Amino acid sequence: MIHKIFTSPINMVVKIGEKVKEEVDREFYDLEHIQQKLIHLQMMYELGEIEDDAYKQQESELLIRYEIAKKREMEQIEEMTKRNKK
Repeated sequence: MIHKIFTSPINMVVKIGEKVKEEVDREFYDLEHIQQKLIHLQMMYELGEIEDDAYKQQESELLIRYEIAKKREMEQIEEMTKRNKK
């Protein structure tokens, strides 16, 4: 009983941290979200709302995130395929 009193707040913080990490990963590595950001960035550039250097930097960062997200997606598919074969 005393053990639960002391560990309960810690467990709650851990669960909140895990949930935050899931949301950040989803936001950071969601392919659709990244594609939307790239489209929005392109529109801003074409409308002259963003400078060339800033556009190139942001585009580069988004493309790197896209590449990582795609790689993670492929790894998940491979993992699921391996599990289904067993």
